[in-house]
Amino acid sequence: MAEYVVRPLVSMLTNKASSYLLDQYKVMNGMEEERETLKRKLLAILDVIQDAEEKGASRPGVSAWLEALKKAAYEANDVFDEFKYEALRRDAKKKGHYKKLGFDIVSLFPAHNPIVFRYRMGKKLCRIVRKIENLVREMNDFGFNQTQQVPPSKQWRNTDSIIIDSEKDIVSRSRNEEKKKIVDILIDQAGNRDLIVLPIVGMGGLGKTTFAQLVYNDPVIKEHFQLQRWCCVSDDFDVVKIANNICEINEIHREKALQNLLKEVSGKRYLIVLDDVWNEDVDKWEKLKTCLKHGAKGSAILTTTRKAQVAQIMKMCIDDSHNLGNLGKVFLMEIFENRAFCLQKPKAAELSDVVEKILDRCGGSPLAAKAFGSMLSNKTSMKEWTAILARSTTCNKDSETFLVLKLSYDDLPLHLKHCFAFCAIFPKDYDIDVEILIQLWMAHDLIPLKDGDNLEKAGREIFDELTWRSFFQEVKLNPLKLNLNAKYWGEIRSRTVCRIHDLMHDIALSVMGKDCLTIVDRPNENQLLSAGPTRHLFSSYKYIQTLLDAYLKKHSPALQTLLYTDSFTRGSTPHLSNHSHLRALQLFQECKWKKAPQPRHLQHLRYLDLSKHHYMNELPKEISTLYNLQTLNLTGCRNLGRLPKDMKYMTNLRNLYTNGCISLKCMSPELGQLTSLQTLTYFVVGSSPDCSTIGELRDLNLGGELKLAGLQYVTEQDARACSLGNKEKLTHLSLEWSDDGSEELDQHRNVLDALKPHVALEFSQINSYKGIGFPAWVADLTLLQHLTKLHLDGCTMCEEFPQFSQFKALEVLVLKRLNMLQSLCSHNASAAFPALKDLILNHLENFERWVATEGEELTFPLLENVKIKDCPKLTTLAEAPKIKVIKVEEGNSQLSLSIFGSRYMSCLSELSLSVDDTEATPTLKLDQDCEVSLLEMSLNGFNFLFPSCASQPAVGVWKCFGQLLELKIGSCDMLIYWPEEEFRSLVSLRSFCIENCSNLTGPANVTGYHTRGRDQLLPNLKDLSIYECGSLEELFVLPPSLTSISIRDCGSLESILGQDNRELESVQHFDTTVSSEHCSTSMPEQSPSPRINSLPFLGSLYINDCNNLRFVPAQLDALVYLYIKACNDLESLDCLGDLPLMESLHLEGCRHLVSVPGSDGNYPALRMLTIRYCPAINMKPLYRCLQQRLGSLETKDLSDASSRDPEEV
Repeated sequence: MAEYVVRPLVSMLTNKASSYLLDQYKVMNGMEEERETLKRKLLAILDVIQDAEEKGASRPGVSAWLEALKKAAYEANDVFDEFKYEALRRDAKKKGHYKKLGFDIVSLFPAHNPIVFRYRMGKKLCRIVRKIENLVREMNDFGFNQTQQVPPSKQWRNTDSIIIDSEKDIVSRSRNEEKKKIVDILIDQAGNRDLIVLPIVGMGGLGKTTFAQLVYNDPVIKEHFQLQRWCCVSDDFDVVKIANNICEINEIHREKALQNLLKEVSGKRYLIVLDDVWNEDVDKWEKLKTCLKHGAKGSAILTTTRKAQVAQIMKMCIDDSHNLGNLGKVFLMEIFENRAFCLQKPKAAELSDVVEKILDRCGGSPLAAKAFGSMLSNKTSMKEWTAILARSTTCNKDSETFLVLKLSYDDLPLHLKHCFAFCAIFPKDYDIDVEILIQLWMAHDLIPLKDGDNLEKAGREIFDELTWRSFFQEVKLNPLKLNLNAKYWGEIRSRTVCRIHDLMHDIALSVMGKDCLTIVDRPNENQLLSAGPTRHLFSSYKYIQTLLDAYLKKHSPALQTLLYTDSFTRGSTPHLSNHSHLRALQLFQECKWKKAPQPRHLQHLRYLDLSKHHYMNELPKEISTLYNLQTLNLTGCRNLGRLPKDMKYMTNLRNLYTNGCISLKCMSPELGQLTSLQTLTYFVVGSSPDCSTIGELRDLNLGGELKLAGLQYVTEQDARACSLGNKEKLTHLSLEWSDDGSEELDQHRNVLDALKPHVALEFSQINSYKGIGFPAWVADLTLLQHLTKLHLDGCTMCEEFPQFSQFKALEVLVLKRLNMLQSLCSHNASAAFPALKDLILNHLENFERWVATEGEELTFPLLENVKIKDCPKLTTLAEAPKIKVIKVEEGNSQLSLSIFGSRYMSCLSELSLSVDDTEATPTLKLDQDCEVSLLEMSLNGFNFLFPSCASQPAVGVWKCFGQLLELKIGSCDMLIYWPEEEFRSLVSLRSFCIENCSNLTGPANVTGYHTRGRDQLLPNLKDLSIYECGSLEELFVLPPSLTSISIRDCGSLESILGQDNRELESVQHFDTTVSSEHCSTSMPEQSPSPRINSLPFLGSLYINDCNNLRFVPAQLDALVYLYIKACNDLESLDCLGDLPLMESLHLEGCRHLVSVPGSDGNYPALRMLTIRYCPAINMKPLYRCLQQRLGSLETKDLSDASSRDPEEV
C-alpha cells in the first residue's frame, strides 16, 4: 500500500510549482513553458489519482505506475527545492551576505552562476516534464475515473483531553467487573511465594492497555503493592531496556542493568505491567524472570498481548490467561456518539439504523468505535454514512480491525494523510515529542499554509485533528523534574509527548513501505546492506556507525531524513557529503566533534539537531548559507563559544535552541532581522560591539522559554527596547546577571523593571540580581496570576521581597542565596501558599522563621516535598499535613532534631537529616510502639542513636522503622560497633549504606552475645555499601539474602564474612560437595569442610582500596559482576568457584594476586574482561580457556596484564 503516499506528494508538488518566491526572484526565467506544462499535468493526475490508488491494490500494472509516479514526484520536489534555494540565495546576495562571508564564493556555490544555473536546471526540469508526460499518457491508457474529495468540515470539536477522559470513564464502567476479577486475583495471591504472571489476551484495538491501566491505578492495588512499574515492551523484547525501564535509569551494560533490576525488586511486593508483549523467545523471558523472582511474596506481573502463544510462555501459577471480552454494545454506542455527533445535537433520526449496523462492524473494539465516530463526525447525510458502511468490514480479528482503521486513514484530507504517514519513521511505542514532530513536518513541507497562518500553529491544529481521530494517543505533558540533569542541559520547560497505537502504526508503515527504515536493535548485516534505498531513516541502536556508513554510502542519494537518536558515533560521518537532499538531520550527542559538519552539501536542510555535543566548540561560518533552515537545536552544547556572525541572513530560521550553551559569550549581530524566529531559548548579552543587543528582540514574536543572560551589560533603555511585555506566547522567562558584576546596583532594579513580562508567564527565574528591592511587577498578583514556578537565586543585596505566599497558582518555589531573607510570609498566613507542592531553601543565612509576625504560624496545605540546605538560623518546620519528603543538609541541628521522632514521621515516605556532634538523647515525640510508614532514611551525624558502649541500651525509636527499605548512615563518630541491637527492628530493610564512620571497627565483643542470635539481623537485606570506614576490621554476620556488596576505602578490613560467619556456618548442614570455606592467602590449607554457599543470591561484588583484605566469600555461584581493585594482600580467588553466570570480571592493581577465580577460567557467560596491573597472575591458562571467545567479548582490556601471549590476545 505504499502507493497511498503519492496523492499528498503530488498535491504538495502542485503548490510548489505555483510558488510566489520563484516568480519574485525570476529563478525560472526561460523555463516558464515547462513549468506551466508541469502544473497542468500534475493537476490532471490529481483528478484521477484516488481511483488509481484504489485500483493499485489489485492491479500490479497500476501499482507499478504509482511507484514510478512517486519517484518522479520526489525528483520534481527536489528540483523545485533547488529553485527555491536559488531564490533565497539571491535574496541573501542582494542584502550583502557574500561580502560578509569572506571566503571563496565560487567554491561554495560553484553552480550558481546565473547562466550555468539556468542551463543546468533547465535540463533537469525538461527531464521531469518528459517523465510526467509519459506517465500521463500511461494514465490515459488505464482509463482512470475522475474523483473529487469532499473538503473536511472546518467546525472545531471539543478538546481532546475532555473527550479522552469521558471515554476512559465509559471503558472503566464497562470493564468494572473484569477489573474486580483481576484485582481480586492479585490481592488473593499475597501469600504466594512464587511469582505470579497474569497475561491479558485480546485482539488489537480491544483496549488491553486501557484495561491494564485501570487495574494498575486501582486504589486497592496501589495500597497493596510496595512497588509499581509500567513498562511498554512492544516487539523489541530487550531485557536491558526493560530492566532500565523498571529501574527508571539508563544503563547500557547488560550485567549492571540486571543487577539494578535485582536490587530494585528484591524483597519488595511489586506489580509490574509489561504492556504489548510479542516475544516468543523463551530464553529472553527466562533471563528477565530470573531477576524478577527475587521480589517478596505476592509479587505479580501483568502482561498484555495479542498472541495466545506469548501468554502460554509467560504465565506462571495462574491456570489461565484472562481473555479480554468485547466491549458491550451500550458502551460502544457512548464512545461512538461522543465522536460522531459532537457537532450535531441531537442525533439525526434517520441515521439510527445505520449506527446500529456500524456498531456491529466495530466487533466490540473501542478503537474502531472511536475511528468510525471521528470519521463520520463531519458527515451529515445518509448517503455519506451508508457509503462508509458499504466500504467497512466487521472487526473480529486484527486484520479486519486494521481494514476499518484504514478507512479512517482514507477519509483524511491529503495533508493529514501525509503528516500521519511520516510518523512511520518512529518505532512502535515511541514517546514522540510533539514539538519536534511538528518541526519535522515543517521540514518536509507537509503543512499547507494560507496567508497569515503560522506554521507552528497550523502544525498543532493538524496534530490535534489527528489526535481527535485517534491516530495519536497517550498525549501527556512530561513533567520536568527538578534534578541535576535538567539544570545541566538548561531545561526549564516540560515537553508534550504522545504515542501511536500499534494498529495505527501498522497503517503508517503500510503507506510508507520502504520509504521508512527504523533501526532499534542490531540489524542483520546482509539484510540491511541488500535493502533498497529509503528516504527516512531512524536509528536508536548504539555501535552501528560502521554498518550504517556502508548502507548510506550505497543508498544515500534518496535520503531526506536521518535521525540518530542514540547511536554511538566516533568522529565525523563521511557519508553526509552524499546526502544532498536531506531535509532533517539529527546527530547523537556522543559524536566527538570540535566542529559541526560542513553545510556545503546540506543546502536543503530545514531541521538540524546537534544537541548535547559536548566537544563542539564552534559552528562553521558557512552554516549561515543554510537559507532553508527552520530549526537549529544546540541544546546542551556546553563548549560552544560562539555562533556564526552572519546568522541574520538565515531568514527562514524559526527555532533556535541554545539552552545549556553555558560557554556562549554573546549572540550573533543583528539577530532582530530573523523575523520568522518563534523560539529562542537562551540569549547572551555580550560586551563586544559586534554582538546583538537585547533590543534586537523587539520585533521577534518569541514563545515558549527564554533565558536572558549577561544582563549586567544591559541598560534600562535597552531593556525597554526588547518589549517583553508584548510577547504573549512567552511562558517561561529566566533573567541572569553576573555574580561578579561591578555595575551600579540601581541599574539592576531599573533593568528588571523594564523587563516586565506578559501576563501569560508560568515560570520565572531571577539569578544574581543585586538590587535592594524588587520592582512592582514581581509582586503583582494580577500580572503573575498564572505563575506556577518561581526561582530566585543569588539576590544577595535584596532587603525587600515579594509576598511569595500570595501567589495563588504557585506550585514550586526555589530560594537560594538570599542573604537578607528572614521569613516567607509577613501577614495573612492563614491564606498563604494555597497551591505550593515543592519548596527548596538553600543557603539562606538569615532565614529564621516562616512568618514575620511573632506567634503566627504558617501552614502549607498541599506541600509534599521540602529540601532545606545551609539555613543555620532555621530551627523548626512549618505545618504541612501532606508532606511526603523532607531533606535537610548542613543546617541547624535543632531543625533536624525537631523533625526526627516528631509527628511528621507518621506520614513521610523519605527523610534525610543532618545533625552535628551530639550524644545526648533529645526528647522524641514519636510513640516508640508506633510503626511509621517511612521507606527511605538518610542520617548524617545522629550520634545519640548509637550508644558509644556496646553494653548501653539502644534507643527505642528504632522499633518504629519496621517498614524502612533504605537506610544510609554517615559521619557518625560515636558508632564504634555494628549496631546489632538497632538492626533487629529493621526487618524490611533492603538497602544499607554506611559512609565515613571513621571509628567503626566491627561487631561488639560482649558477654552474653551468641553467634546464633546474630543471624536474624536484616533478614531481607539486598544491598550493602560500606565506604571510607578506615578502622573497620570485620563485618557483621551477612544475611544470605544479599545480592550486592560494595566496599571502598576500608584499609583495615581483612575479611568480608568475618569470624562470626565462620563460626555460624560450622554448625549448618548442607548436602553438597566439599570445598574450602574462605580464600585465605596467609593461613595453611584447612581440612575439607562442607561446601557452603553462605551468599547464594550475591550477583555483584565490588571491592576497591582495601589493602589488608585477605578473605572473600566462597562459592558465589550467582555472581554476575566482580570488581576488585587495589587489594594488595589478596593472593587467591580460587575459592569463589567456577562462576558460571559471571558476565563481567575486573581485576586491577592487586600486586600479590596469583590467579583468577575458578578452576578453569572458562566463564561461559563472560562478556566483559579487564585485568590490569596484576603482575603475579599467570595469564596463559586463561588465554587457553578463552581463546575461542576473546575476540567476541564486548569489552576486553588486558593491555597491562603480565605474561600475556601476544599470539592469543
